[in-house]
Amino acid sequence: MTLGIDLSRIHPGFPDPVRDSQTVFRAIMDAVARPGLAVALNKAPEPPTPLARATGAIALTLLDFETPVWLDAGVLAGEAPAWLRFHCGCPLTSETQEAAFAFITRPEDGPPLSAFNAGDAKYPDRSTTVVIQVPHLEGGRSVRLKGPGIKGERTIAPQGLPGDFWEQVADNNSAFQFGVDVILASGDLLMGLPRSLHIQTEGA
Repeated sequence: MTLGIDLSRIHPGFPDPVRDSQTVFRAIMDAVARPGLAVALNKAPEPPTPLARATGAIALTLLDFETPVWLDAGVLAGEAPAWLRFHCGCPLTSETQEAAFAFITRPEDGPPLSAFNAGDAKYPDRSTTVVIQVPHLEGGRSVRLKGPGIKGERTIAPQGLPGDFWEQVADNNSAFQFGVDVILASGDLLMGLPRSLHIQTEGA
């Protein structure tokens, strides 16, 4: 037992933590720099349910003992909290405003983006990064993206998001440079939706 954790029940992390986390970090930065493009992770271990491979890889790469993490009820109900504490050492918080990172696996039941820390004039970079797990990155409601990292515009259609999600994103991004940054995760794919984006729903 370590920190009250039954090691026999802990899923493995990265086989090569240093190199694998560097590879995933580059993929995350690529996704954020090119919003709306699906980026595949080839260094994504199998995390405990309900986390997808991309969600778990993001956590293993970005979380540490200095990053308070908020988890939705779907994550809290399983073995993922112990897995995260063991591999990342991250403290868990029940307060959305205190979270450096938030992981949502049930988007329809999750809090609105406005519930998380949008940063302030002194520390806009201390806002929450919200990782939202979805079934697929295609086949949902279409929206058009414009902004840094996009030549012209880009259309995306992730599935499984709340009906008012894109309105939430538009409201969040209208306050730039404040606001949360969003990463969508599905399977071993991820997609960056930074606060610098401009959102236009299809038909608008």
